[in-house]
Amino acid sequence: MTAPDAGRGIGTGTGYTGAYGDGASGDSSFRILHVSTGNVCRSPITERLTRHALADRLGDPLWGGLIVESAGTWGHEGAPMEANAEAVLADFGADASGFVGRELLDEHVIRADLVLTATRDHRAQVISMGHSAGLRTFTLKEFTRLVRAIDPATLPPLDDGMVERARALVRAAAALRGWLLAPTAEADEVYDPYGAPLPFFRSVGDEINQALDPVVTALTGVPARA
Repeated sequence: MTAPDAGRGIGTGTGYTGAYGDGASGDSSFRILHVSTGNVCRSPITERLTRHALADRLGDPLWGGLIVESAGTWGHEGAPMEANAEAVLADFGADASGFVGRELLDEHVIRADLVLTATRDHRAQVISMGHSAGLRTFTLKEFTRLVRAIDPATLPPLDDGMVERARALVRAAAALRGWLLAPTAEADEVYDPYGAPLPFFRSVGDEINQALDPVVTALTGVPARA
C-alpha cells in the first residue's frame, strides 16, 4: 500500500475474555493481533470479522479467553477506519463501532500470542522487532493454509480451555511452516484496498472472511453456520 491503513492498532482494546487456560503473560487470555500498514483498512476489517465470527460460533455470553486486536506498522494513532472498511463490515453484520487506530509498538508484539499480518513484508517487520515473535507470526493466508493441514483431533479438547487449544494450534502451525510452502509468493498476501472503490474493498473483505473461516473453526471447534 502506498498510504497507511490509517490507525495504529486495535480498535477498542477489548476482546473476548473468559476463564480458560493460562496466557503467555501468565493470565488466562490468548491475544490475536492483526497487523497491516495504516490500521484503517485491512487490519480493522480482519479484527472485527474475527470478533464477529467468534461471537457467531460461541454465542452469548462470549467466553474462551480470546482477545482480538489490531495495529499498523505505519498506523495513524487515534484514526477511525476507512468508510469503505466500515461498509464492508456492515455487509457481514459485523460491528465497526468504537474503532481507534494504533501504531504497532513493541508492547503489542510482546503481549500477542498470535500475530497475523496482511503481507509478508508486515510479517518481516513484526519479526524484526524481536521479542521471539518468529514462531507466532504468520501472514493471515499462510496461517490459514497451515491450519487446514492440522487434524483437529490432535488439538486439545475444548474441555481443556480455548486458550490451551489456541496455543497448541499455533505450535502445530509453526512446526508445519517449512513443509507446506505457498504455491506462489502472492498466495500469502492480502492486497491493500486503501483509496480503492467499494467493490475492491468488498473483494478484500470476502478474501479475509474466507481466510478466517478455517482459523475460527479450528479455534472454537465450531463450524460456520450454513
